[in-house]
Amino acid sequence: MPSQESLGERIRNLRLRRNMSQAQLAWPELSDSYVSLIESGKRTPAPSMVALLARKLDCSAAYLTTGVTEEAMNGLQETLRYAKIALENGATEEARVRFAEVLTHPALADLPALAHEARWGHALALEATGDLDEAIVELNRTAELTSPHSDGDRWAELHIALSRCHRERGDFAIAIDVGEAALRSLSDTTGQWSDSMVMLGATVLAAYILRGDLAYANQFAQSLIDRAEAIGSPKALMAAYWNAGFVAESRGEYDHALRLAERAMALLGEEDDPRNLSRIRNAYAIFLLDAHPERAEEAKDVLLKAARELDASSASTVDLSLNYTVQARAELLLGRPVEAAELARRALDLLESPGGITTANAYIALGDAYERMGRHEEAVMALSQAGEYLEKLDAHRPAARAWFGLAELLGAAGRPDGQKAAFQRALSCMDL
Repeated sequence: MPSQESLGERIRNLRLRRNMSQAQLAWPELSDSYVSLIESGKRTPAPSMVALLARKLDCSAAYLTTGVTEEAMNGLQETLRYAKIALENGATEEARVRFAEVLTHPALADLPALAHEARWGHALALEATGDLDEAIVELNRTAELTSPHSDGDRWAELHIALSRCHRERGDFAIAIDVGEAALRSLSDTTGQWSDSMVMLGATVLAAYILRGDLAYANQFAQSLIDRAEAIGSPKALMAAYWNAGFVAESRGEYDHALRLAERAMALLGEEDDPRNLSRIRNAYAIFLLDAHPERAEEAKDVLLKAARELDASSASTVDLSLNYTVQARAELLLGRPVEAAELARRALDLLESPGGITTANAYIALGDAYERMGRHEEAVMALSQAGEYLEKLDAHRPAARAWFGLAELLGAAGRPDGQKAAFQRALSCMDL
C-alpha cells in the first residue's frame, strides 16, 4: 500500500527510525534548518536533493516521492513486464488480466508514468480481444493525460488507436473527427509532419474510404504519399502506400492498388511492427484477388502467412477475422465453397460484438458460399444481414455491393419481388 504521509513526513519518520538528528542528516551538504523546513512541509526539495536524502536515508528516491515501497514498485514493474510480453506474443486475454491487475493496485495513483503505460497496454489488450467499447473508454482516459506538446509521437499513437477502434465499430464520422482533431493539434504544435503524423493520417484515410468519400480520399492519399516521400522513412512510406492502395481498390483501379501494395511490401524488411506486417499482407492479398483472380492460390499462401503472424502478435480479433474473410474469398475463387463457408463462420465467431464492417464482409462471403453450395435460403439470410449491418454503418458503397449481390441471388431463386426490393436498396445506398 502507498504511504499517506507527505514527503517531509516520510523523511522525518525514516530519520527517526535510523536514530539520526536533523544535523546528522544534513551534514555536510545541507543545513539542519533546511532539513527542518523540508520535514515541516515549508520547502519542496528539487529532484537532485530528494536523491541525496534518499542515499543518506538508505531508501529509494521513488519511495520518498511517492510513498511506494521498493518491493511494491518491483512487483508492479514485473507484472507490467509480463503483461507486455503476453500482448506481444498474442496471449491477449492473459495480457488483459495482467494490465488490469496493475491498474487496480492502490499504489498506482502515486505513479503516473507507470499508470499511463499500464492504461495504454490495457487499451491495446481490450482492442485485441474485440472489446472495442472498453478499449475506447481506456484510450480516452489515457489521451486526457497526454499532450501533443510534451510527447507528439505518443499523442499520435493514442489517437491512431482511438480512430481505428471507432472505425472498426463502424463509427466512421467519429473516427474521422478524432483523427483530424489530433492531426490539427500536432500540426499546430510542431509545424511540420512526422512519421507518426503520416500514420495517423493514413488511419483517417481508411475511415474516409469506408464512408465512401472517394474523391476526397484520393486527394488525401496523394497528399500523404507526398509527405511520406518528403520524410523518406520506411514507416511513413509504408503507411501511405498501403492505405493509398485501398483508395485505388475502391475506385476499381485494381492493378494500381496492387502496385502500391507491392511498394509497401518492399519495405517490410525495414519495419519491425509484426501487426502491421501481417495487415499489409492481408491488403496485398485483397488487391491480388481483385486484379488477378486467377492467382487465388498465391493470395491464399500470403493470407496463411499473415494469419500465422497475426496469431502470434498483438493483433486484434478484427484483424484475424478480416484475414479469414479474405481467405474465404480466395477459396470461392478456387471453387471450394465448403471451405469458404467454414472460414466465414470462423471470422464471425471471432467477433465479440456482432456489427461493424468486418462482420458485414464476413456475412457477404458466407452468403456467396451458401449460394454456391445450393443453400439459397441461407444465402439470402446471410446477405440480408450484411446489407443491414452496412446500412447502419453509413457505409454506402459496400452496402450497395451487398444489396446488388443479394438481388442476383433472389433472381436466381425465382423471387422477382425480393429482387426488385434489393435493387432498390442498392440504388438508394448510392443516392440513385
